[in-house]
Amino acid sequence: MDKMEKKNMMEKMIRELEDISNSQTSLLKKISQLEAENINLGNSILEKRIPDIHEKVDSGVQEIATILEDFTAAKNKFVADNNLDQVLPE
Repeated sequence: MDKMEKKNMMEKMIRELEDISNSQTSLLKKISQLEAENINLGNSILEKRIPDIHEKVDSGVQEIATILEDFTAAKNKFVADNNLDQVLPE
């Protein structure tokens, strides 16, 4: 795999990480909505278990954000180190 192919692969992976982040954020919103709706319903099963799921998904959102930030920095360094920012896209 040449350097330009690596750069393109890294950019594709960044887009996939962003997609994961967006999906997890959407999931977190849905969980929050369930928590809010359960305030009126008062179901003890949801009351006990949904906060744990919320915490786990929130942790995942934070982890993906960190990975995305670190991987983007690594990609940018790779591009700069190999002068790939000066190469025109195909």
